[in-house]
Amino acid sequence: MKDTLFTNEPSYIKHPLIKPDTVEQRLYQLNLAGKALEGPSLVVLPTGLGKTIIALFVIASRLQRFGGKALLLSPTKPLVEQHASFFRRVMNIPEEEVLTFTGSISPAEREKLWEKGRLIVSTPQVIENDILTKRISLEDVSHVTFDEAHRAVGNYAYTFIAEKYFEAAKNPHILAITASPGSSDEKIAEVCEALHIENVAVKTEKDRDVRPYVQEKEIEWVKVNLPPEMKEVRDLLEIIMDDRIGKLGELGFPVAARKNMSKKDLLALQKSLQSELRGEGNPAVFTALSVLAEMMKLNHGIELIETQGVLALKKYLEKLGQEAFAKGGTKAAKRLMEDLYMRKALHMLKENMGEVEHPKLGLAQKIVSGQLEGSPESRVIVFTNYRDTAEMVTDALSEVPGLSPVRFVGQSSKYKDKGLTQKKQVEIIEKFREGEYNVLVATSVAEEGLDIPSTDLVLFYEPIPSEIRSIQRKGRTGRLHKGRVVVLVTKGTRDEAYYWSSKNKEKRMLNSMHGLESALCSKKTTSLSAFENGTEAEAGAEAGAEFEKQKTLGEFEVPDETGGETLRVVIDHRETKSGVAKSLDRMGVGLSFKALEVGDYVVSDRVAVERKRTDDFASSLIDGKRNLFAQLSDLARVYEKPVLIIEGEDLFTARQLNPNAIYGSLASIAIDFGVSILYSRDEGETASILKVLAKREQIGEKREVNPHGKKSASTLAEQQEYLVSAISNIGPKAARNLLLHLGSVEAVMNADTEELQKVKLIGPKTAARIREIVTSQYKG
Repeated sequence: MKDTLFTNEPSYIKHPLIKPDTVEQRLYQLNLAGKALEGPSLVVLPTGLGKTIIALFVIASRLQRFGGKALLLSPTKPLVEQHASFFRRVMNIPEEEVLTFTGSISPAEREKLWEKGRLIVSTPQVIENDILTKRISLEDVSHVTFDEAHRAVGNYAYTFIAEKYFEAAKNPHILAITASPGSSDEKIAEVCEALHIENVAVKTEKDRDVRPYVQEKEIEWVKVNLPPEMKEVRDLLEIIMDDRIGKLGELGFPVAARKNMSKKDLLALQKSLQSELRGEGNPAVFTALSVLAEMMKLNHGIELIETQGVLALKKYLEKLGQEAFAKGGTKAAKRLMEDLYMRKALHMLKENMGEVEHPKLGLAQKIVSGQLEGSPESRVIVFTNYRDTAEMVTDALSEVPGLSPVRFVGQSSKYKDKGLTQKKQVEIIEKFREGEYNVLVATSVAEEGLDIPSTDLVLFYEPIPSEIRSIQRKGRTGRLHKGRVVVLVTKGTRDEAYYWSSKNKEKRMLNSMHGLESALCSKKTTSLSAFENGTEAEAGAEAGAEFEKQKTLGEFEVPDETGGETLRVVIDHRETKSGVAKSLDRMGVGLSFKALEVGDYVVSDRVAVERKRTDDFASSLIDGKRNLFAQLSDLARVYEKPVLIIEGEDLFTARQLNPNAIYGSLASIAIDFGVSILYSRDEGETASILKVLAKREQIGEKREVNPHGKKSASTLAEQQEYLVSAISNIGPKAARNLLLHLGSVEAVMNADTEELQKVKLIGPKTAARIREIVTSQYKG
């Protein structure tokens, strides 16, 4: 009998592009691959059941039939490396033709490599940038796999790549794979629309053909009571919350009672109030937004004491205090920290709590140690929502003999909390796999995107309302043998609400997926015999011929009267990460990317544009180091018609600044600097403004696009002021005062605290901070 893709002897896949005896044959995977080859498809399969294998089958089939290149996109660098390693091991193509593209490879190098690659595994942001800058063409790409496809919403890179792919490719085909696309019909439909999905294929752990490969998962919900002392602290915060709810009512913005209020409700109210500012500018709205900012901080504090513990709340209030009394701190934070009941809560936390901590902490120690005592070779993951909790749990578990825990968090660094680089994350995972660590205490970074070994126990320190994240977490156990999931729930708190929310969303997601599968499933089915006879390609070709590209909104627009000329905009290369460039590309504007010293966008020899998000604009008014006015000064010096676009709808609420300060700044920009100010709601609207400016200059005025000009060189005095103002809590005025009083940067650095305090605006705390920074040993 001739070799076929499906064979009964032995149980390994046989295919010209798959190395023999490397990939186990599982019928449900072959079934899903068969459906996926009928057209652009979304495959939903639980974590640990081989989504990458399905991608392998589809990639091999498409490359064999159509040739060209295949592209596999994955959200993180470690996962890109993991996928590339797998494909090099199992695919029957030269290893040097399986390439990885990440931000660590220069754009020029990627451009050269693209021509040589047959399978490119990449982060989506890299491919998005290379499409925008015209370094690569998708014309000969015969297949794209979108890993973790539930991310294909909003402005995420997947949506733009899919759109450009279907515009450019000769034989487009995509596979979208995920364990959890979302609970709402709207969310799933958004993913399907963004990726041009025609078919949906769903498998669950309960399906007959999947069941033999699924290990049993034991799920336990363990409930605890909140200690009386912690209830007292919570009650104090709730008194403040009730007071602020009353204030909103007095201002004419009544809201639901506290017990019926969620974070989602607060965000909706914030959006509603911000939209009112675009109207008459009622002063009561400014006050209401400031009160609402306090309520959102309180809401978070109440959640921490209920679900995380004393230490978590202490750390949060410490950060809040830092925000309240730092230069440029918000009024909302300051009012909260000065509130009598908040001071009482702080006193209780510092003086009266003693050894009291959330009962979850002791329970976590007991559950994890029990697992490892009974099975010393076990691996355990403890998931927490917050970094501070992860640190607290890691410390607590370290005290238990036999436990070797490690904290596992994301890359970004926060207040007094340095993140982990992706390299460090991979190192920790390897040590976890080898047993140097047996407990991983992780935030959401471990839910997806890393090759974490199967674990025997997954402990949720708290339930989470997101069904996507809940499914990802549970999928970390029960892969190779029986798994156990334990969820800790505090009775009578939002823990219980999150538990029910997640459970209901998971049910709705499965119902929605099966409904979509029925609605979108192609009438034609690729059979086993079709694969055996090598006709799956013909079936795919027919499906491709029937596929009609979905029209975008841009295709229905009335063409611009440009006389056949292409509008051009030169963009600063740092702006490629914004959605503005993508929107301009969709509008048919020719883009050039350069390192611009002055301005963000250039539309002619005399018009250049500086773009500022509302939060950046507001921050620049209180942070001298952001130097907005220096940027605008350069813009006005170099270009005859300088323009500032302020983007967003929360100009007056981004940092709770006095409206008069904002009006004064806008007046100075327009009158003193001669810069025209335009406003946009979002990145798409900014792009529309830029296109109008380009059309007016290039078509109407017949002007050339000519980026030019350099930043003004800083004077020696400005450089000295910059060095001193780089110290925490030292603003431009204080820096000038220090230099005037002491005479030089060297003298400032050598002055003792006594001498420093003689300078205006320098108090004991600031003086001590300067000495700490100057004299402390550098630890990297």
